[in-house]
Amino acid sequence: MKKLIVFDLDGTLAESKAAVDKEMAKLFHDLLKVARIAIISGGAWPQFEKQVIAHLPLGSDLSKLSILPTCGTQFYSYEKGDWKKLYAENFTDAQKQKIETSLKKAVEQSGFKAEKTWGDQIEDRDSQITFSALGQQAPLEPKKAWDPDFKKRKKIKILLEKMIPEFAINLGGATSIDITKPGIDKAYGMHKLEEVLKISIADMLFIGDALFEGGNDHPAKTTGADCIQVRDPEDTKIIIQTVITCQK
Repeated sequence: MKKLIVFDLDGTLAESKAAVDKEMAKLFHDLLKVARIAIISGGAWPQFEKQVIAHLPLGSDLSKLSILPTCGTQFYSYEKGDWKKLYAENFTDAQKQKIETSLKKAVEQSGFKAEKTWGDQIEDRDSQITFSALGQQAPLEPKKAWDPDFKKRKKIKILLEKMIPEFAINLGGATSIDITKPGIDKAYGMHKLEEVLKISIADMLFIGDALFEGGNDHPAKTTGADCIQVRDPEDTKIIIQTVITCQK
């Protein structure tokens, strides 16, 4: 059986920007009894605290949980009662400015500029710049309706790839585009897990909702790890229950 189960967050463990529900939190607690877990997502560290860690039942074995924010550009592990950051692949100020300027141009040229937004559309996460089409605070239903088939973001991605070919551009969440340094993505995160935890890629299972080409989970698939595509957190719950049963 697999020694490490790696999850995406939004759309996989919880709805976009939402907390895991009580059933998922309990399943996570139980899964930590039989396997190591890692979460790699485009969100910044505070999102993991807010969406996952704060909701895990007391007694959850956090020493077996690894957190990789911003698509693997950062790595946190739980040591001696606290979370420690092992590394961060941050942008320079000049790189950030170029990415943000290009994002604004690409969105304008695509013709998909949102009529209404909730909060900032561009978020600087130090090691990743994330564009959220409807804003960082947008309600879930408008987000689900804006680009369900990824067609709008794929057009923006094509424009961005011409403007900033020196960076990696991936689609994630319900309305997001994530930009990182080249080669610093979920595949990078998977290999960092291999290096830090001394667990081979062959002994990992990755679970995510965007494993398709261009999706921000797809780089994990390129490592050769076994992967499972899910539609939503309810799909993920079934997989976790199956893993727990098989690991006992």
